[in-house]
This record gives sequence, structure tokens and C-alpha cells, in this order.
Amino acid sequence: MTESDTPLRVLVWGENRHEQLEEHVAALYPDGMHGAIAAGITEQAQVPVEVGTATLDDPEHGLTEEVLAATDVLTWWGHKAHREVSDEVVDRVQQHVLAGMGLVVLHSGHFSKIFKRLMGTTCSLRWRNDAERELVWTVAPDHPIAAGVPHPIVIDAQEMYGEFFDVPVPDETVFLSTFAGGEVFRSGLVYRRGRGKIFYFSPGDQEYPVYHHRDVRRVIANAVDWARPEVSQRTLPGLVRVGEQQDWSALTSTPEPVR
Repeated sequence: MTESDTPLRVLVWGENRHEQLEEHVAALYPDGMHGAIAAGITEQAQVPVEVGTATLDDPEHGLTEEVLAATDVLTWWGHKAHREVSDEVVDRVQQHVLAGMGLVVLHSGHFSKIFKRLMGTTCSLRWRNDAERELVWTVAPDHPIAAGVPHPIVIDAQEMYGEFFDVPVPDETVFLSTFAGGEVFRSGLVYRRGRGKIFYFSPGDQEYPVYHHRDVRRVIANAVDWARPEVSQRTLPGLVRVGEQQDWSALTSTPEPVR
């Protein structure tokens, strides 16, 4: 896929449990957190986008093979029901990421099955929820995800995430957060897995209206654009035997489609 007038197809996945069970969360997010995230992407996107949503309680969590095949970038927010996500669906999402689909993981999605699977670590961290101010500092100002983002982003009240964050060393750290209590956290990290690009961004606890914050919305919109697929045909990287006459095209594409 190339950047053109063809809309970037984004699917916003949300657990959607806090919004159903907790009145104060429903008041903050009457259309669900997934609805607010989707609205923010539409509002702040610098490229044409088509944004849809899916939730945990949808059949197959809204992540069927057909849906994923028609998705360029998937965003993921979950918290209290990580264990309820089907392993079969996690396998399916992983295969699509390895084959080129982008993935943007938000806040407590760090502990989701799919993020832990792709990172290969516990993805654990330190936390405290005292409504502290968070400052999100840009440490890679030339990265596309940081375009148009103030330095720092000021979030008046947010859950504290702190180090040590047990993830692999990222390809690049785009943002670093500091909190009123003195902690620091690597809050914006980029990775590549197979042919897919992954961005983790930590601001966004359900207790606070963070996904209505203009600058947070800009980061997420930038991230889905950055994570767009770089290949026109979604295929898994394959094992290729190369002879003396090397066929370099065989190294960049395989006939085996993602399943």
C-alpha cells in the first residue's frame, strides 16, 4: 500500500467492559473508549482514513479473518478482561501483524495477550493511580509519530506507569513520560515484528478523559499512519533457499498467504 487518496483502513478494538459496568467511566466515554479513540483518529488524521470499531463481546471479538484481512492498522485497548480474549483470535492477529498489518497498543494493552506474545516478555511495570500530572516528552522529534505534537504533552490527571517496564529494547523510543511523584516511563515505543510495525503508547487510563485530549489524539492518529503496511500483498516472511543466481525478489515476497 502506498500513501495516496486510498483511505487507510483502521480498526479500533476496545474491551468495552468498564464503560458497561462503571457509571463514572460511562459518563466520561458515552460512546465507549473505543468510540472516543476512533473519533480522535478521524479528527486528527493527516491522511484519508476509514475507521471502524470492534469489541470483546462481538462474535470472535470482532476480529474475524475477513475483518483482519480488510484492516491496515489495528489499535488495541484492554484492561480487566485480557484473559477472556480467545487464544485463537490472538493467533490470528499475530499472523496478520507478522504479515504486515500495523498494530497500535494503548495503555493497559501492555498486558494484553497479543502484546505479550509479540514482545516475548512479561510486559510488567510499576503503577500507582493517584490522578497525578503526566508530562509526555518527545525524545525523537524527527519521528513521524511526533509530528505536530507539543513538547511536552501535559495531561493533568493520569494513572502513573513507571519503570522497570519489562519489554524488549525498542527500535526507537519516541516519548518519555515523567510524573508528579518523580517516576519516569518509556511511554512511546516502536517495534517491527516480521513485516508489521507496532507502536505502544501508554497514556489512557479509563478513570480519566485522556482520549478526549487533542494532543493524545494526534499521537494516535500519527501512529496509525506510521504503522500502515509497507507491502501490497500480506504474506508471512518465508524461508527461501537462494542459489548462486540469487533471486532477490524471492526475499521480499512469498507465495504463502497469511491464514
